[in-house]
Amino acid sequence: MKILIISGARPQFIKLAPIIDEILQNDEFELYQLHTGQHFDENMSKIFFSELNIPLPDSNLDINRGTHAELVGRMLIEIEKILIEQKPDAVLVAGDTNSTIAGGLAAVKLQIPVIHLESGLRSFDYRMPEEINRRLTDHLSSLLITTSSTATETLISEGIKESWIFQTGDTMVDGILNNLDRAVEGSKMLTNLGLEEKDYLLLTLHRQENVDDKERLKAILETLNELNYKIVYPIHPRTMNRIQHFELGYLLKSENFILTDPLGYLDFIQLEKHAKMILTDSGGIQKEALTLKVPCITLRDNTEWVETIEQGTNILAGAEKEKILAAVTYFNNRINLEKIKWDNPYGDGTSSKVMVQEILKRFKEDKLTIPTHYMIE
Repeated sequence: MKILIISGARPQFIKLAPIIDEILQNDEFELYQLHTGQHFDENMSKIFFSELNIPLPDSNLDINRGTHAELVGRMLIEIEKILIEQKPDAVLVAGDTNSTIAGGLAAVKLQIPVIHLESGLRSFDYRMPEEINRRLTDHLSSLLITTSSTATETLISEGIKESWIFQTGDTMVDGILNNLDRAVEGSKMLTNLGLEEKDYLLLTLHRQENVDDKERLKAILETLNELNYKIVYPIHPRTMNRIQHFELGYLLKSENFILTDPLGYLDFIQLEKHAKMILTDSGGIQKEALTLKVPCITLRDNTEWVETIEQGTNILAGAEKEKILAAVTYFNNRINLEKIKWDNPYGDGTSSKVMVQEILKRFKEDKLTIPTHYMIE
């Protein structure tokens, strides 16, 4: 089976690495990797292939600047050329980025079956480009891989046939568990930054709804300045540009903030593992925090990872000062920490193996095909 995997952003490299590793160990597969170039910074792209021990992509489109329409349009044109040349039996895309929707759309237009990893996730917020990308990709895919019963039920409620869905765990859990010892023992980030375990908060902030809205971004940064903690912030280049554009750089100059460039995977895992809490607007980091048993505060008004909320590992705080401060206070209470359910709903680290076996099984049984009709069974 010839499978073409499309990636473009940091979270996708992490999700796909365990799958790529499984595919490379199986001589019944031929693999072609396509990198759109959506994340092009050295610390947000190439370093991940090295640290995760996977081969560099066969092609890199280097498409990373422009509006959403410009990016998706250019990706479509270039991805189509490679699909025509390579003639894969299926295309695998992950998550909810512009690379995801461009890859899925280019493939299905050529009647190539699409496999969508992380199907069925919904924030129900159309202000998020990611919500649009993930919904559209789901509804053009032939195999929809879900990470929870909630996601599976969502797809069925939207009219997708249950036989097209395969529920398993989350490959990001595989990645964390496979690399945790290397990160804890090999990274020097705590020493380099002069930090002690559980003596700092870890921050990521990059979502469009946060960093493209001056008042929302300002509210978050002002609130973080009121916390009596060191805050380690590996800052996304685009976020720094927005902060400078809005003239909010002064809010990062307090002694609270320890700014770094984007970090490699192993360095970031070490910081996650030893943080007292994580504040983020990233979907993947909400899951990583649960896997590492670190309390998480999500700087969004909603989340597609509802299981983290239900288990008490994660609190939605949005950009509101009162909610953020209340969440920090809550997780500072030992009694509240004892209420958290740390059982991982996203798997035990074997999801990639099961997933790859299922893909090959469906291919051999001629069940990995373009759907001929679209209705509930």
